[in-house]
Amino acid sequence: MQIDYPYHFDSRGRTATTDQDDHIRDLIEQVLFTVPGERVNRPTFGTGLLQLVFAPNSDELATATQFLVQSGLQQWLGDLIQVEAVAVQNIDSTLQLTVQYTVRRTQQRQVAQFSREV
Repeated sequence: MQIDYPYHFDSRGRTATTDQDDHIRDLIEQVLFTVPGERVNRPTFGTGLLQLVFAPNSDELATATQFLVQSGLQQWLGDLIQVEAVAVQNIDSTLQLTVQYTVRRTQQRQVAQFSREV
């Protein structure tokens, strides 16, 4: 069992835990939405994804965003997952991401969706 993210208490008043698959999804979310420089002991951790939301939409921005997400996930979680595809959509004030990946330990394919209001 792993500690659940975001940190919270379970119904028994103890630290909430989660299974391995959900833990990997939680790790992906942390990498995606952490701004580089936000973590004191890991200043390069994260993708800077939220900073790109305010750039004008274009094919080049979509390609850059996909590259940024894939390289960030590969750098920080490459020993746990193999990223197969990333789709990014900016709808109104919401950033929506879909990440398709394979868990290296089990060779099981997963799809995770994330959204953030910006």
